[in-house]
Amino acid sequence: MRTDIFARLDREPEPPKIETPRMSRHRIALFGGTLAFYLAIVIAVLMSSWLVTLDWKVMLFRPYQQWPQIHAFLDYYVVLGQRGPTAVMVACWLGWRSWRQHTLRPLLTLGASLLLLNVTVGAVKYGLGRLGPHYATQIGSAELFAGGDIFPSGHTANAVVTWGILAYLAATPRARRYLSAMSAVVSLGVGLTTVYLGTHWLSDVVLGWAAGLLILLGLPWCEPMITRAENWIFAARERLSARSRLVPAPPVAAGDPQPVPAGQPAAAAVEAEAAQGQVRPPVATGSHPAAVAVVTTATGSRPRAHTTPPAHQGHPARSERTPVTPAGSRRPPHADRTPRGGTAPARPVAGG
Repeated sequence: MRTDIFARLDREPEPPKIETPRMSRHRIALFGGTLAFYLAIVIAVLMSSWLVTLDWKVMLFRPYQQWPQIHAFLDYYVVLGQRGPTAVMVACWLGWRSWRQHTLRPLLTLGASLLLLNVTVGAVKYGLGRLGPHYATQIGSAELFAGGDIFPSGHTANAVVTWGILAYLAATPRARRYLSAMSAVVSLGVGLTTVYLGTHWLSDVVLGWAAGLLILLGLPWCEPMITRAENWIFAARERLSARSRLVPAPPVAAGDPQPVPAGQPAAAAVEAEAAQGQVRPPVATGSHPAAVAVVTTATGSRPRAHTTPPAHQGHPARSERTPVTPAGSRRPPHADRTPRGGTAPARPVAGG
């Protein structure tokens, strides 16, 4: 008995047992509280409140100069918040799950969450147009409506959504708890890393956390749309498969034998040809071509005999009992030769 990992892979995949999260009262309360916090951060930055002052203090502190020894490591760690690499890694894992469980829900859920992330975060980014710390022009200013695109932090929001979707699609409550803690640590570290590198204000990171959490909390509202999309994709695949199986037969000219479907026995093929009146009489090996062959027609009528073909002009037809060679010798008659058993003719005598 096989005990390696391939024995598990060879088993028939089981149907998915993923419970679809619902918008419970607890979840709705969390969504409402996070939305209120999100709006409070936006208002605080618009009013250039104490939060903007804290942003400037952290930026002027220049963390990358205070702890330069971790700069190289954090340059690589911040990649965990970039949309391209993280989306590819998570999509590979969810694609394997979709293949094993015969469902497209994991991939469709990831696509829906990334679409919501691009729409919501992108709209606020370009709507407020805040400049980053490296491009700030006036100390104490919120740097809004200046053509920037860093508020909220896209790295932070993407880390929350991309890694949080693994906890959202977990099959067991225990796995959901572990994955939720992992995604929280990763997204928190990515946000603080952007502050350390000086690419984002602290308020950008806080708003990015809230934006990503709002998307994860609101995903159950998208579940009916995801289910309809999955059913439509499977129905389209079935239609394409059925259409590919219906291959049209090539046209057959009148009088030609009809094609026999694959798998039909030879006897059925002969009967099909006999029904069309196209069966030729079998000729036995060694028989004369002029032999009479009797063929029963497909309609069960009286047998009919095939007559011998007409003889070639100038050569009379001969009977079947006529010998092949004529009797006697093949040598032509000669005047000086006497047949065997006969009397030689008298020759004249010369002279006297």
